[in-house]
Amino acid sequence: MSNKRVKIDVESKAIDTVRVLAADIVQKSMSGHPGAPMGCAPMAHVLFTKFMNFSPSNPDWLGRDRFVLSNGHACALQYIMLHLCGYGVTMDDLKSFRQLDSLTPGHPENFVTPGVEVSTGPLGQGISNAVGMAIAERHLAATFNKPDFQVVDNYTYVICGDGCLQEGVSSEACSLGGHLGLGRLIVLYDDNSITIDGDTAISFTEDVVKRFEAYGWHTQVVADGTNTAAIMEAVENAKQETGRPSIIKTKTIIGHGSKKQGLETTHGAPLGADDVAHVKTTFGFDPSESFVVPEEVSKFYAGLQEESAKKEKEYDVLFAAYESKYPDLAKELKRRMSGELPEGWKDKLPKFVPEDKAQGTRKYSHMVINALTDTIPELMGGSADLTGSNNTDFKSGVFQKDAYEGRQMRFGVREHGMSSVMNGMFAYGGMRPFGATFLNFITYAWGGVRLSALSKFGVVYVMTHDSIGLGEDGPTHQPVEVMELLRSTPNMMAFRPADGNEVTGSYMCAMEAGSTPSVLALSRQNCRHLKGTSAELVAKGAYNLCEHGPGGAPDVILAATGSEVQICVDVAKALAASGTQARVVSMPCWELFEHQDEAYQLQVFPAGSPVMSVEAGGIQGWERWAHAPFGMTRFGASAPFKPLYEKFGYTVENLTKQATKVAEFYKVKGGAQSLVQRVDLNLAGYHNGH
Repeated sequence: MSNKRVKIDVESKAIDTVRVLAADIVQKSMSGHPGAPMGCAPMAHVLFTKFMNFSPSNPDWLGRDRFVLSNGHACALQYIMLHLCGYGVTMDDLKSFRQLDSLTPGHPENFVTPGVEVSTGPLGQGISNAVGMAIAERHLAATFNKPDFQVVDNYTYVICGDGCLQEGVSSEACSLGGHLGLGRLIVLYDDNSITIDGDTAISFTEDVVKRFEAYGWHTQVVADGTNTAAIMEAVENAKQETGRPSIIKTKTIIGHGSKKQGLETTHGAPLGADDVAHVKTTFGFDPSESFVVPEEVSKFYAGLQEESAKKEKEYDVLFAAYESKYPDLAKELKRRMSGELPEGWKDKLPKFVPEDKAQGTRKYSHMVINALTDTIPELMGGSADLTGSNNTDFKSGVFQKDAYEGRQMRFGVREHGMSSVMNGMFAYGGMRPFGATFLNFITYAWGGVRLSALSKFGVVYVMTHDSIGLGEDGPTHQPVEVMELLRSTPNMMAFRPADGNEVTGSYMCAMEAGSTPSVLALSRQNCRHLKGTSAELVAKGAYNLCEHGPGGAPDVILAATGSEVQICVDVAKALAASGTQARVVSMPCWELFEHQDEAYQLQVFPAGSPVMSVEAGGIQGWERWAHAPFGMTRFGASAPFKPLYEKFGYTVENLTKQATKVAEFYKVKGGAQSLVQRVDLNLAGYHNGH
């Protein structure tokens, strides 16, 4: 028998090993998705063994190709490939699939499993992340490569399924990817014609190839997903197409080898012991054994690991020569990939004094963005077609397919795609992306925003038009519940700055939070610069801004965010005129305040002094800090912001009355005793705008 034939037999056995292990993994855990891994095994084998550069011993190697399993429910496939290729995923880890604290969770998580680039599971996110990765690769290549040194030179490979292409986010991102001509992005579409509900004929009959042609993608079809030679040829063709991203529609059979192959019953449940035995018999495995990797397959992948180590060493030699010839560029690339910010990046950030012109905090944000992009070259981003409203333009070229060195992104009207693409840009490394829209429409982007927090990606969301104060566009555009959503999300910082200094401080905190996304909620209406605000104190989350009155402990504390802080300053002065001691606390970021020690929290909100919160948004969550929350419990209305604030009670006159009631109520009650023992004061009829 020829060596070529032996090799073919070994590779066929390797593919069948993946199928059998997938059946075993899901059967043991009694949970998971065996069908897609069994159908996709040839595609994964071809990518990992014929095309991808990677380093199991150094998963973050700069020269690696990126792999994204967009249909994350098929993660048994990825875990098996990581195990076979020598990453830190052991056979015991495979046996612990979907179990507590294992390296093999129910969907891929980038911060759990070595070799997983992004967290996938919500369908459409992974392929959208991959567009962001391809953007990052093109930008860094344009910035750092030289004709004689291609130090940024990788592909982003994706396996995705029908569900990913049905989710709207993938349409947004892939449309952008086609426009940008991202030739280093190659997608293998697992066309198995099955979703949970059954055959895709019941709901998904579009011509996907024509759709992607319309996006500007290079398209191919592989009629038989078991034909590894055809898959290899298609990927080779895709690599030759340098000016367009590529999608390869590959016809597979879900649950290949199962008695139930081709049926939805193989999608999201164990096959059952009898069927698992059938699968093993079909592929020449002993049905009495489980979790077996044949010796010849292990040797085959051991050789692959040696080849991978050789490629990494070759790259290291290339980079050393690059570093010798272009030391400054090499140093800068290393810095960016390490996540460290450049020295002195804060030095040019704007500072403000009360005499400066009052503007919307979105305009102060514009000043800060321009200062930051001057000093942090990895900061790259833009707006979802609202550049003039979000004030996110800065002094850099626009990133386009003929100008990949540009840093100004034009995301188009694609909020969800924008958030998911930014996650991919951050995941690639060396990038700090930001994206902008109206605060209300962060809910359009929410699938990606939530994954920013879950994945520990320090992306920045610049969200303007932050309250009912945006005015005439009305309640469809006015966010009243969005800050509640942001504040309730783990590992997320939501900033609502009161003036220019607090905007600067919010960006300082956001940039320093490399593993936490930040949302900056910025006003359309003018906010004057207030005496006592501090960029540095934003890092405390809340601080004592001012105090007015005859002296002594505060009779009432007004806690506010954003544009309402300036109103509360005027309210405190009005209260002082009637003999009430009033403190104003600016609270730009709840999450940062929650991380302060109790001593500092009680310094800001001392026991015995009642707190009334004031925010032109929802009141949920304020009970943590305030005895009496004043806010919105209904949607807004369409009108200029001043009539709106009058209608809903955000006036000095009304808020002075409400604060007086709070102070008098707690005098009768004997004072507010602590941060946690609080009594709500019913202010219904005022925050409802009646």
